[in-house]
Amino acid sequence: MGDVKPLGAEAQIRRLPRGPHQLAREEVLASQRARMLEAMAHAVAAKGYAATTVADVVGGAGVSRKTFYEHFQDKEDCFLAAFDAGVQVLVDTVERATLEAQGEWREHIRAGVRAYLNALAVVPDFARTFLIEVLAAGPRALERRAEVHGRFAELLKTLHESYRADHPEEIPELPDEVFTAVVGAVNELVSDRVRKGRTAELPELEPVISYLQIAFLAGHSEAADGL
Repeated sequence: MGDVKPLGAEAQIRRLPRGPHQLAREEVLASQRARMLEAMAHAVAAKGYAATTVADVVGGAGVSRKTFYEHFQDKEDCFLAAFDAGVQVLVDTVERATLEAQGEWREHIRAGVRAYLNALAVVPDFARTFLIEVLAAGPRALERRAEVHGRFAELLKTLHESYRADHPEEIPELPDEVFTAVVGAVNELVSDRVRKGRTAELPELEPVISYLQIAFLAGHSEAADGL
């Protein structure tokens, strides 16, 4: 998936031209907000959430402190907005790749895994924010993280139910906790690479993560041919 565009704020930034311009106020505000979301992701990736300040964000975005507080209540509010913007693009990318893939059900899983890993690999700052620094950003951020994991678990459940409908005698019904566990295992594998500064290598995990998901859902024999 080499043509993946940067996620979240980075995917939507529209730099304002220098000097006088005739952009509508809504366009100015949107550009300022996007620049601040991008600056937040960069600052958090470089310094960690705890050490990042509003000054880091306004300096990186090229806006005033007054402008920052016109958009956000505080640092946490800006962080959550950056997280939400990036996550929405990431989840949409994975869902689209999974559901639109050609072939039997295992190809749908592999397509989603490939999209997830490739998308994160091209935006290391967002990957660190999404996977690592969110853990330090407080209860509201952890709730957001849990919601995202829930969406991925629901996607896996949908694929499992689709496959089981065609093979009711072979594939058992699974409790929801299994899908949650699979998402958690994938998150740990990916987070370990990101934590070590090896985000660009994430696509290498595709065979292992595809095996993990398929084996959990349908057994080793269904998954082994992808290793």
